[in-house]
Amino acid sequence: MKNTGVIARGIVTPIIRQGDDIIGLISDRIVKSAQTEGFTLDDRDIVGVTEAVVGIAQGNYASRKQISKDVREKFGGGTVGLVFPILSRNRFAVLSGIADACDKVIIQLSYPCDEVGNTLIDVSVCDEKGVNPYSDSFTETEFREIFGMNTVHGFTGVDYIEYYKSVAKNCEIVFSNNPKHILNYTKKVLCCDIHTRFRTQKQILQAGAEICLRLDELMTESVDGSGYSEYGLLGSNLATDDTLKLFPRDGREFVLNLQAELKRKTGKTLEVMIYGDGAFKDPVYGIWELADPVISPAFTDGLSGTPNEMKMKYIADNALKGLEGDELQKEIRNRIKNKPKNLVGEMTSLGTTPRRIHDLVGSLCDLVSGSGDRGTPVVLVQNYFKNYADV
Repeated sequence: MKNTGVIARGIVTPIIRQGDDIIGLISDRIVKSAQTEGFTLDDRDIVGVTEAVVGIAQGNYASRKQISKDVREKFGGGTVGLVFPILSRNRFAVLSGIADACDKVIIQLSYPCDEVGNTLIDVSVCDEKGVNPYSDSFTETEFREIFGMNTVHGFTGVDYIEYYKSVAKNCEIVFSNNPKHILNYTKKVLCCDIHTRFRTQKQILQAGAEICLRLDELMTESVDGSGYSEYGLLGSNLATDDTLKLFPRDGREFVLNLQAELKRKTGKTLEVMIYGDGAFKDPVYGIWELADPVISPAFTDGLSGTPNEMKMKYIADNALKGLEGDELQKEIRNRIKNKPKNLVGEMTSLGTTPRRIHDLVGSLCDLVSGSGDRGTPVVLVQNYFKNYADV
């Protein structure tokens, strides 16, 4: 009997640069890691590659000037409203390029926090001040009169109101959770939210906007030799003071090619995915990590669908309550082996929430690799598809 279940290993790689043969490099590292560290590779092992190194190898960058040109061509200059940008220097570094294309930008921030949980003010202060975030809107002067200057982010120590004003000298900042509020200032609007962007755009257009685009509708094609992405400017990260790295493109082609190369070198069919931010929530400040448009922009077919799992502890405590020892273990394994193909109804009744496999594994990969200096942009996950009946 095995004594371990799911194993996730961070795979160390050299620093990856633009133009590198990333498929050859990653496959070689995985094979070498298995040989030198004494583990075997098997069918249905999973290789996760962070979106950052895929985009870097592709050279998928856009400069401030290139972004500005795309914005100017699509909005025609004038005053443009930016609705619901998240509070992040890295993720909203695109602001400078947008501001360059406009005579003026009106930045509408949501409060007390943005959509991924970055806090502008504590929600309890809204209660103390008698402010209703669902209905009350403010200019910056009004906002400061009520809440003062205590708008520093708990983790970064940055006042994002002041930071955005320093990046875009031609900006005005307002506060409202009503997306249509921006139309009091301009009929040209860019929706900067991530996961709620389609609803936000629909509401603004229905309310009479002249132009209303989303961040994923900018930089979807090359501008003067720039990179581009099907997600546009969503998922972009600051690369240099003047350049952004975009979310990778052609992801499906990448994962299939890496899968084929691993098959050639190992004889095994491994699953492959590109992963970005995982979906997990900081318990102290309530920040969701998920600032990318999706957890995984591309994955091989074996990572589609949801897990077919049973709530083992529920079965052991209820349906098999009278059994003990080897008899209990044998009956649990038997039930797992003979479980129905579709457990959605049973999973709901037993308290297990069915989530997509690539979202679960992508979140695991993000936690393992981290975003610091571990040097492991590739994660190997093993035994993920094995269960108690297999051990």
